[in-house]
Amino acid sequence: MTLRVQPIGRDEHLAFVAARGSASHMQIPSWGDVKPDWQAESLGWFEEGDGQGEGERGRLVGVALVLLRPLPKLTRYLAYLPEGPVIDWSAPDLDRRLAAMLAYLRRRGAFSVKMGPPVVVRRWSAEAVKTAIADPGARRLGDAEATSYEPGAAEIADRLRSAGWRRSEPGGEDGFAAGQPRYVFQVPLAGRTLEEVHAGLNQQWRRNIKKAEKAGVKIVRGGYEDLPAFYTLYTETAERDRFMPRPLPYFQRMWTALTAEDPDRMRLYLAHHDGEVLAAATMLTVGEHVWYSYGASTSRRREVQPNNAMQWRMICDAHELGAAVYDLRGITDTLEESNHLLGLLRFKAGTGGEAVEYLGEWDFALNRVLQKVLDVYMARR
Repeated sequence: MTLRVQPIGRDEHLAFVAARGSASHMQIPSWGDVKPDWQAESLGWFEEGDGQGEGERGRLVGVALVLLRPLPKLTRYLAYLPEGPVIDWSAPDLDRRLAAMLAYLRRRGAFSVKMGPPVVVRRWSAEAVKTAIADPGARRLGDAEATSYEPGAAEIADRLRSAGWRRSEPGGEDGFAAGQPRYVFQVPLAGRTLEEVHAGLNQQWRRNIKKAEKAGVKIVRGGYEDLPAFYTLYTETAERDRFMPRPLPYFQRMWTALTAEDPDRMRLYLAHHDGEVLAAATMLTVGEHVWYSYGASTSRRREVQPNNAMQWRMICDAHELGAAVYDLRGITDTLEESNHLLGLLRFKAGTGGEAVEYLGEWDFALNRVLQKVLDVYMARR
């Protein structure tokens, strides 16, 4: 049986993702349109010779969105597959599938490949997270006993190391990687009624949602024309929480690209109170997975609890869409009280969901000299 990786069309890429139920929003064709500084390409894995071929190319068994960033003055690329590729990570021939990808990317001119396997390692319930925060001996989430472990994750990590891949070291602050987050917080929705999801919220969350309702906070869906209002709050949030904000055209491009692919791919929510927008957030949907993508709020009138009200509306809408999971994205793995991000972890844990650790991002050097140059540059940045 032969295995081949080659470019595929957007429609074929989307059809494969739809048949699987979901994939990361960073592994769909439109995400490449959000990143104009990268060259985007859809790839497909084709199997031949098993008697199940579909046409001359064989059977499509995996897809990926690969982003290619050229080195200055060289036609050599860093190849990046954020939260991908979309393949069967438990397949016995995983090594062969990744080798076929590397062979194609080498021919394409890549000197280094970075990928983020969508493989869960372990999970902590909201109660386990609360206990870990209260434990003076637990400095990081990974020090606390997990509620559950995913079978096979450790074996996949071993196979990657044996094949020459190395895990990227977190380049950001407090456990946030320079690429995509290794730790996220998710609210499982599959098989649960909305009443059960509401009952899973902690007492403070339920109280705040009721307080917002009594205060007259209204959550409305916005459109492209409301992105400047979101952005005003977003820049205030960036200054308060000490991160570098993206420019407004990024969000405008994101809206245009994603909604062109699917009108409901991206939503914007705004929390109104007495004629003022107090909070706003974007929500992304791919199949059965819904993400809280970007959030923003003002420091004014926090007592009316617009953030809890907005998140609850988004959870309700995700449930109505038939989502299996509502993903609040990245969390810090640092549990020290001095950490300014600990409040965000507490906020997300109040949803009654679970902290989830993924396998992290991994690098493969196709050209070790150029890889070393990249490592030095990233360390200085």
